[in-house]
Amino acid sequence: MARLPRGKHVLLGGHLIVPSTEFTNNGSTPAAASNPARVGNGGDAGDSAFVPNVFFAMDLNPTWSLGLGINVPFGLKTDYDSDWVGRFQGITSEVKTLNVNPSLSFKISDRASVGFGVSYQRAEIDLLSAVNYSGVAFGAGGAALLGAVGGPGVEGTNSTSVDGDAWGFNIGALFDVTPATRVGVHYRSSLDYETEGSTSFTGVPAAFAAVPALAAGTSNGDVKLDLETPASFSVSAAHKAGERLELLADVTWTEWSRIKALPLVRTSGAASGQTLDTLTFNFDDAWRLALGANYKWSGPWTLRAGVAYDQSPVPNAQDRSVRLPDNDRYWLSLGATYRPGPASRFDVGYTFIQVKDADIDNDQAARARGIVRGTYEATVHILSVQYQHSF
Repeated sequence: MARLPRGKHVLLGGHLIVPSTEFTNNGSTPAAASNPARVGNGGDAGDSAFVPNVFFAMDLNPTWSLGLGINVPFGLKTDYDSDWVGRFQGITSEVKTLNVNPSLSFKISDRASVGFGVSYQRAEIDLLSAVNYSGVAFGAGGAALLGAVGGPGVEGTNSTSVDGDAWGFNIGALFDVTPATRVGVHYRSSLDYETEGSTSFTGVPAAFAAVPALAAGTSNGDVKLDLETPASFSVSAAHKAGERLELLADVTWTEWSRIKALPLVRTSGAASGQTLDTLTFNFDDAWRLALGANYKWSGPWTLRAGVAYDQSPVPNAQDRSVRLPDNDRYWLSLGATYRPGPASRFDVGYTFIQVKDADIDNDQAARARGIVRGTYEATVHILSVQYQHSF
């Protein structure tokens, strides 16, 4: 903000995200006692979304500036066909967040400035999976209980929704190390969420009522999920290579290793305190490296392009989840800026992301959820537009 001209500045942006995620089965083992005909590949699990953002900045005096940003720092959605082979491990997963970030900037000199912000975030998590009642019954009571629930192929669904908020902070600094080169550093803290909500089951067999553990385990009620988001640290640089060309670079480290296993714990009913489910990820820390350039083409037009390598936090095929079948990503971005006047600026950008083919070998057979084994192919298209006005 210290680099902006004095006055007030408003930026409105929007991003259309169009992902495609397709699974190819390669030796999956259907869950025990499940319907042998329901072994589809799940269709395209990607789901398009529109993500807006807004930023405001103004100077308070020649050295201090005030700003406010509202954006979406994290997001996820996968949505499979309900009859796919991995339905007991997940059908729909959606994570939505909103970040409100007021900030202050202090201009130390014409060559250095620092900034500090406070983040308030709100998160909503929705999970839907199929429940293999036949497999659970057989594991708990053998053939007798399997017969009591109606034999193989009896299943229903479990839907869980939780939400909550958290606070964090971010700090940064920007330095002119030479007249042509500036370097920035930025740290964003982790946030500690304590989300609460409810879980519900459909199609629970009447025979489960006679088995206290099964009745409690498939009862509707309240749940909680504690989640700590990763911290991140970035170093970026911009270098004027000439009158028209500016070269850019950025490296970011993200502390994904904070997310290992997330227990979903019941908070009501006879099963209060028991773990309903555990979302296991075993993430590793990850790096992202980006290179780009801005080129002042003609008059009010500036063109830009960039590439990036974005490392996945997923360590291996065994820890890859159907809810987040992620892998290393390669980015290619193109964009342009048009300035019709000194107070207005339009930006448009397009990004294509190629995700490296991701093998999965997730074994949850002991929990009557089968083994999902195969390969994911994924791509993402992002179209972004924004408008900035100064007054």
